[in-house]
Amino acid sequence: MSDPTSSGTAAPAVLDVWCELQCPDCATALDDIRALRARYGDRLSIRLRHFPLEKHKHAFAAAQAAEEAFEQGRGWPYVEAVLARTGALAAEGESVLVRTAAELGLDADEFDTALIDGRHMLIVDADQAEGKAIGVTGTPTYVIGDERLDGGKSQDGLRERIEELVDRLLAQ
Repeated sequence: MSDPTSSGTAAPAVLDVWCELQCPDCATALDDIRALRARYGDRLSIRLRHFPLEKHKHAFAAAQAAEEAFEQGRGWPYVEAVLARTGALAAEGESVLVRTAAELGLDADEFDTALIDGRHMLIVDADQAEGKAIGVTGTPTYVIGDERLDGGKSQDGLRERIEELVDRLLAQ
């Protein structure tokens, strides 16, 4: 599980975003994530949770690469860059992950090694298992408080619903 909060202090509200980096719907959801960050700032921690779907061949590797990016301190910029390349990832495979790391100034050789040695595999497996346990079936899926919101079929109205839930949590 990746916690991209920059301050290291706990935010009053936490939004888990169950995502996979080869999913076009997750790429579309980035606009909502950006809007939530702009509205709430440090009061809302947005955590990437991995839920690679079997229908996307390179999703598991992409999740591991995202963990390497978080380890190198550039998790969300990497996630956004990979989501902008879902088509290339599907067509060209894992080389897109390493190339994207290099374009962002990350240690691309370390990405390549991490994909080979599987050092982030347990994090991805744990996220996926937890997602299945709480009923995640597709991506993006959001969990805030005790509510799970499925964006895999439609994202219409989800940001507004998330904002209602965050506002309620922040008022407590």
